[in-house]
Amino acid sequence: MNADIQQLHGSELREAIRYWLLQTDVRQLAALWATADQVRREHVGDAIYLRGIIEISNRCIRRCAYCGINASNHRISRYTMTMDEIVECACTIEKAGCGTVVLQSGEDWTLTPLWIADTIREIKKRTSLAVTLSLGERLPEELRQWRETGADRYLLKIETSDKVLYDRIHPPRGKEAPNRFEILNQLRRLGYETGSGIMIGIPGQTIDILTEDIITLAGLDVDMAGSGPFIAHRHTPLAGYDDAIKPDGQAGNDALTTYKVNALLRILCPQMNLPTTTALSTISARNGRALGLQRGANVIMPNFTPLPYRQCYEIYPRQTGGNNSKEDILHVIKKTVHSIGRYVASNRGDFVQYQLRRHNNPKRGEGVHDYAAV
Repeated sequence: MNADIQQLHGSELREAIRYWLLQTDVRQLAALWATADQVRREHVGDAIYLRGIIEISNRCIRRCAYCGINASNHRISRYTMTMDEIVECACTIEKAGCGTVVLQSGEDWTLTPLWIADTIREIKKRTSLAVTLSLGERLPEELRQWRETGADRYLLKIETSDKVLYDRIHPPRGKEAPNRFEILNQLRRLGYETGSGIMIGIPGQTIDILTEDIITLAGLDVDMAGSGPFIAHRHTPLAGYDDAIKPDGQAGNDALTTYKVNALLRILCPQMNLPTTTALSTISARNGRALGLQRGANVIMPNFTPLPYRQCYEIYPRQTGGNNSKEDILHVIKKTVHSIGRYVASNRGDFVQYQLRRHNNPKRGEGVHDYAAV
């Protein structure tokens, strides 16, 4: 089957995605990798954009069945960075050549809207960085306040398009819990560049479900999609889940399946920013990042969280570079980028069509409101 699937729709598109997810022939897969790399080169070029992550808090009110910082895990030390620490870290990120800072945390409601707004304001005052927030499901008025303060982007992963599976791994916080699809719509309306993503190989996620996840994510028309393999933390309900509960056609949480998903997303969404995720580097430490970049990705997200805090922000075990200095991390990244003939960009790496699409269709994406196949 031809690796160019951009013109397919409906059942033909589903059949093609399923075909590639099940494909094991090295020669056939070489065609998929080549197509994804060609599409990447033609539409976003050879630049690699660095987004420096600061994990500002590991407190969380949620009880997600796979995440090591969920509220039920009492074996970790909780922390919240001070505003001064965060701003100084952001300055370090800019000096390191990154164009974006990502403020990431658990769903921590002790991080008040005003405190977040003041932190954004200080980062904007001290740096020229784009500010991305990844703070979970927050209220519309909070999202508006942060956007008006200067936040540029927001990352909120859908994890899976299958509502039953989503609720199983990500229990809602109450009967009135917001829908992540609607939050993404709100973010668009507020003018954020929006990011989302899926987990690959969740227990109970079949190839058919993963196919729908890919189609749904591509149809959301987001500006960035970060998708990585499912990795359960050892102190969570899904740690070491029994093989017997795997359904027929269970999608793998391996590196190969992750490469396939991201290659397919690159072909379906040519101009989207696609990171090669930390989770992929965790399960494929030797060459996962390089292969991800050669199979569609154009973004790397190095971790700049100060080491004492970084050791406590263990969403999943064995995070790559968990104990390495920021200098060591950047050295490895730049060496990898240069080894494959690419270069690290010096700018923010805004989504290439963001402003044009906002101008032509300011309400883009409002048609997707619930868990449904696109």
